[in-house]
Amino acid sequence: MVSRARRIANVARSVRLVPTLPAATLLVCALTACGGVHGTPGGSGVRDPYFPKAGNGGYDVTHYGLRLAYDPGAHHLTGTATLTARATKDLSAFDLDLLGMEVEQVTVGREVARWNRAGQELTVRPHDDIGRDDTFRVSVRYSGAPETVTDPDGSEEGWLRTPDGALAVGEPTGSMTWFPGNHHPSDKAAYDLTVTVPKGLRAVSNGELRSETTARGRTTFVWHTGEPMASYLATLAIGRFDISRSRAGDLPVYTAVDPAEAAASRGVLGRLPEVLRWSERRFGPYPFSTTGAIVDDAAFVGYALETQSRPVFPGAPDITFLVHELAHQWYGDSVTPESWRDMWLNEGFATYAEWLWAEDHGGRSAQETFDAVYSGAYFDTEEAGEEIWEFPPADPPSAARISGPPVYWRGAMVLQKVRQAVGDDRFFPILKGWAATHRYGNADTADFTAYVEKQAPGADLEGVWETWLFGDGKPERP
Repeated sequence: MVSRARRIANVARSVRLVPTLPAATLLVCALTACGGVHGTPGGSGVRDPYFPKAGNGGYDVTHYGLRLAYDPGAHHLTGTATLTARATKDLSAFDLDLLGMEVEQVTVGREVARWNRAGQELTVRPHDDIGRDDTFRVSVRYSGAPETVTDPDGSEEGWLRTPDGALAVGEPTGSMTWFPGNHHPSDKAAYDLTVTVPKGLRAVSNGELRSETTARGRTTFVWHTGEPMASYLATLAIGRFDISRSRAGDLPVYTAVDPAEAAASRGVLGRLPEVLRWSERRFGPYPFSTTGAIVDDAAFVGYALETQSRPVFPGAPDITFLVHELAHQWYGDSVTPESWRDMWLNEGFATYAEWLWAEDHGGRSAQETFDAVYSGAYFDTEEAGEEIWEFPPADPPSAARISGPPVYWRGAMVLQKVRQAVGDDRFFPILKGWAATHRYGNADTADFTAYVEKQAPGADLEGVWETWLFGDGKPERP
């Protein structure tokens, strides 16, 4: 499996000069600065099995400070991104992921840094090497027309223009189109986002809205996300929105709905507190300080996304979509995959949440849904029923398949098989305990199987893992 960037092995510290070195050696050392930190470049990727250039080695980002301004008419974005990070090795240079845009200046600390670009890699060479465990700040000033990218599966992400503004969505790699960073799910950080747009438009993002001010025909919004967030879960929606502020118990709820979708969304969004109460009963305490939704008039996007604390919908959602995306707040957002191979830990759990919602609200039981999926009766076409057996959910064959049907449906089936194996008395505490144990962190499939086995000693789980999680083809009817 792929280790996260912060676990990359540390390069040994350099040896300091001693007075007995010969004069020639002293001259070489003076010219090469061998008396200070001897850094090496950080990695230009963390060798994710599907996106090997995603992320960067040698440092761990703890905070993003983003200051942006966007003019929708000119499709022009200006920005300054300030990253606070901790070096995990001695660094002479390090990479940031940034696709497109024009870089104008890079500073590390108070010093202007040299930099160069190659593809999505922005390589920064600080004035002085950075020592292992040192905290440093890098600021990048940039501008341009942010790009839309096409994923290996054909879907679009990144910066998507809408009739009245833009929508930024980033799974798996689109966030690098609008801010530089360490764009891999294994590196999570806090965020502060300040964005200025023309008066009359709104800018909606993750977390808490700290302020909103208008001056000289432009409005500035300040958003704060205090809990760790993977960059693919960051979002920014710019346009005309109807805003609703309410509470679900003690939790602030902020929803932004395009006026064209307001009437169709009202009933479902009105059930958001109900879905949250049910989710907390099933999955444990809600992990973030605020919640809500963004509903844009953007049917061309073709998918919803579990952007942290405030899921994005490209049109009015139904109750199943709302349940699914809110379940991701526990499974995917708070507990985030270690690599893109582990997507079933996101989608299998959120799909299973749909099954549980139906079970608890007068619909099919989860076992009945499992049986319908297995037989193919659940799907509209025979082809759709066959697609779920094309590969094991824990081992997609390519980047184009990390969100394929087996990841969703067969991933949910794995959880139902675990439920059968351990019984309800242990299964539902496992759902809550998994979310609590890895709260705000990262986890992979091996972490999950080990956790289940520890919580259910003596349960027969080997066949579940071998057949349903990693096995090829359609298993024999149990």
